[in-house]
Amino acid sequence: MTPANTPVASPRPSACPGLWRIVSARDGGICRIKLPGGLLLADQADAVAAAAERFAGGVIEATNRGNLQIRGIGSDHAGLVECLLAAGLGPRDAASDDVRNLMLSPLAGHDPSMLLDVRPLAGQILDLLQGTPRFHELSAKFAVQLDGGEGVAMLDHPHDLWLSALRLEQRDWLAFGLASCPADGQVLGAVPLEQGLALVRAVLDRFLDLASPEQSRMRQLLQGCPAEVFINSLGVQIRRDTAVLEWHRQAAEHPWLGAVTQRDGMALGVAPPLGRLSPAMLRGAARVARQWGDGSLRLSPWQSLMLTNITAAGLEQARAALSALGLLCQADEPLARMVACTGSSGCAKGLAETKADAVELAALLGSGAPGSVHLSGCPRSCAVAHVAPATLLARAPGRYDLYLRDAHLPGLGALRGTDLTLNEAGAMLALPTEHLDD
Repeated sequence: MTPANTPVASPRPSACPGLWRIVSARDGGICRIKLPGGLLLADQADAVAAAAERFAGGVIEATNRGNLQIRGIGSDHAGLVECLLAAGLGPRDAASDDVRNLMLSPLAGHDPSMLLDVRPLAGQILDLLQGTPRFHELSAKFAVQLDGGEGVAMLDHPHDLWLSALRLEQRDWLAFGLASCPADGQVLGAVPLEQGLALVRAVLDRFLDLASPEQSRMRQLLQGCPAEVFINSLGVQIRRDTAVLEWHRQAAEHPWLGAVTQRDGMALGVAPPLGRLSPAMLRGAARVARQWGDGSLRLSPWQSLMLTNITAAGLEQARAALSALGLLCQADEPLARMVACTGSSGCAKGLAETKADAVELAALLGSGAPGSVHLSGCPRSCAVAHVAPATLLARAPGRYDLYLRDAHLPGLGALRGTDLTLNEAGAMLALPTEHLDD
């Protein structure tokens, strides 16, 4: 066992926060807790809340990869890490923790639309990542998605490797792609479900065989090594007929906020405003999960929580209790349609107080807010992993450039307004436009 006060280095340097790697920011240290498939048990939620109060400033954030992070951490890094490890929230070495980047649907195993329960395979993949020393050489940002065909699913986040369930000839297969996402990525082939773990191992091994130290992500490697060349030497039999190569993942159908039907019973999706939880919110959500659910919370890539197996008799009581905590329970609530990065109060690169500005903008737009509005304090666009329908990019305190997503344009899309005040931006966003869809 590695003592909590012993520095443990990752083989590949990174500025990305982790459980062991507490990264400095303007408002203190940041510790990211990578959850297995987004799963957080109620007792673990209590431990995170206690750690945020004892070792930090009490700010907890839900991330867009289904994880949690604590902000404003003081000097006792070892105490914080040991507290989280004691709750079973990570391995006792940084290298194993860094590579735990596997995203599932928050309703994996419960979604009525799913083609298969991917949780057993997810467990095998996580064991492979954590337990294979060679894979510890991967970047802390290298990410895998495992999609079981759920209706509640994030299909727009790019991943270095994604696998998506499909059924052909009464058999379960996994289609896969590289450096893209299931929504619009090129399908490179498929393997039988039982070969899924072998495919993941082969892809990771091949990547590490070919990538230079500067090529930390799959997209960088594929700039010089075409995807067809990459997969030809994987050593795994891959199906590449028309039925596979012309397959397209159907769009997700179900909302992720409010009451959601699951295979047996109901789930309840709630969102902390702008992704930020107080310790009281997290404790309260854990209490509701114990009282009316199955004692677990599932973090989602929409910076939200989902409580599964809520009893029918307790659904409205659970919703009322969560709403009283300040959590958003309906998709039409204006703040539920806002995403904002940390902003200038917590990040030296931020040019505006994006979270405060998002609250003001939500009030201006009211229930007429468009599909999703992203306020970014700098061009890095940390708060979302894909391009939002509307992006406000800060250029000075309270001043933004407005971009609307356009599939024909790179980056944030089409520039529609420059140096706008929040009032001016709100007026433009209130206008009907085909680009501001959900």
